[in-house]
Amino acid sequence: MNIEHFPLPFCPSVRCYNPALLMRSDAVPNTFMYKNNRITVVIPCLNEEVAVDQVLDGLPPFVDEVIVVDNNSTDRTAEVARARGAIVVTELNRGYGRAYKKGFSCATGDIVITLDGDHSYPLDALSYLIEAFLNCKVGFLSGSRFPTVNPEAMSLKHRVGNRILSLAMSILFLRWVRDSQSGMWVFRRDVLPKMNLTSDGMAFSEEIKIEAIRNREIGFREMSINYSQRVGEKKLEPWKDGARNLAFLLKKRLT
Repeated sequence: MNIEHFPLPFCPSVRCYNPALLMRSDAVPNTFMYKNNRITVVIPCLNEEVAVDQVLDGLPPFVDEVIVVDNNSTDRTAEVARARGAIVVTELNRGYGRAYKKGFSCATGDIVITLDGDHSYPLDALSYLIEAFLNCKVGFLSGSRFPTVNPEAMSLKHRVGNRILSLAMSILFLRWVRDSQSGMWVFRRDVLPKMNLTSDGMAFSEEIKIEAIRNREIGFREMSINYSQRVGEKKLEPWKDGARNLAFLLKKRLT
C-alpha cells in the first residue's frame, strides 16, 4: 500500500479530540503534543456502538486526533463516535484491512496508535507504549497479548490459533513474533509509504508487521500488554479466518 492511493480530499476536515472542548460552542482545534509529536489514534469499527463510547472516553488528553473508521456499520457506531468528538470516516467495503487503509490515509499525526473499538485493548497503556516506542529506536512497535494476564479474555481456540499463526510467521520470516494477530500498534506515520500493504481482510494485522520486519529502515519490536474480553458482538470466524491468514502468510513469503 502506498498511502497516496487514498487521497486526503475525501476525508473530513481534521479536528482535534479533546473532551473538554466538546461543551464549548466557540471551541477551536488545539494541539497537545506528546514530546513534540502529534498523536493520532485510529479505531476501525463494525457495529461497536456498545463499546466505542467507553474507548473514546478513556483516551488520555495528550491524544491530538481520533479517527473512527465506520466499516459500514448497521448500528449507531458513527453517531456515538461523532458525539464524543472523533473524526468519523466511512469505508463502505467491509474488511479489517480496508478500514485501516482508509483511516491511515486520513491520519495527520506524527505517531499513529491503533485500537479496536470493542474495548479489549488497554487504554491506560498508551503513555508507556509511546515511551517505549520513542526509546526503542524502531519505526513500529506492536503490543503483544502474550503471556496472557487474564486467561478468560481469550478463548482456548483463539489462543491455539494465534500460536499456530505466530509460529508460522516466525518460521517463514525468520523473526520470532509472539502475537502476529495483535491489533494494538504504535508507529511513525512516515513509515506507511515504505510498506506494501495488500490485504483487505484480517490478514492485514500480520501483513503490517511483516512489512516492518522486512524493511530495515522501519524496524520491529513487541511489548507485552494486558488484554480484556471484548464488549459487543464477535466478528472473528476462527477457523475460516485462521485458514485465510495462514494461506496469506505463505503467499506473502513466496512473493
